Amino acid sequence: MAGPRRIVCLTEEPTEVLYAIGEQDRIVGISGFTVRPPQARREKPKVSAFTSAKIDAILALEPDLAIGFSDIQADIAQALIRAGVEVWISNHRSVEGIVDYIRRLGGLVGAAAAAEALAARAEAHIAQVRRAAAQLPRRPRVYFEEWDDPPITGIRWVAELIRIAGGEDVFPERAEKSLARDRILADPAEVIRRAPDLIIGSWCGKRFRPEQVAARPGWDTIPAVRHGRVHEIKSPIILQPGPAALFDGLDALHRLIAAAADEGAPAA
Repeated sequence: MAGPRRIVCLTEEPTEVLYAIGEQDRIVGISGFTVRPPQARREKPKVSAFTSAKIDAILALEPDLAIGFSDIQADIAQALIRAGVEVWISNHRSVEGIVDYIRRLGGLVGAAAAAEALAARAEAHIAQVRRAAAQLPRRPRVYFEEWDDPPITGIRWVAELIRIAGGEDVFPERAEKSLARDRILADPAEVIRRAPDLIIGSWCGKRFRPEQVAARPGWDTIPAVRHGRVHEIKSPIILQPGPAALFDGLDALHRLIAAAADEGAPAA
């Protein structure tokens, strides 16, 4: 077996990719937030959250590589590096970055061909959805909310997937900000002014409550609220920068956007 043989996955996306390309036997530990694929939760020990990890438990697994995501895991990475563990922290934030991540991870474990096949399948699916979106009667305006208190708008890959699926993100300037703190809405009334046709919530780690969104002061005037188009997409399929977002997450976005486009189209 070439490449690292004992991998700890500090987030879900490396776990999902490694299972998808048939390299799951290399994984010795996973994040407790992992839900995809379901068998990973049954087969692998859970040794980390997102901002914290059981360093001693990870070291006991004798990993030759730990894989994480984003600057938020810098402290975990530092602790493991100081303990002599090799660490790869990816920081991709775009749809193109997710596809490239699949290819890079496959190459890292000596499974470039399988990773290329998965990446190509993702690219083909994106193209298929883009073609379907081009047939919609209009492009609904979409407000995507990652968190409610304070309200945080969608990250870059989500905004890109919204456009691929046939919608228009109402906060495109914020989507370019990689850090969540830079996407906080200081004035939630800005959503009212931007008048989205569709509101999608994905509150990472807790259930989205459409009724709470609709009850915000003044939000009853927003087209999405007036027409009952306030919906949830579960965070594991949209807020993880891995294959789930490119397949199930994109499909979920397209279903909601297509329904909003049809409902708001002029009568024939």
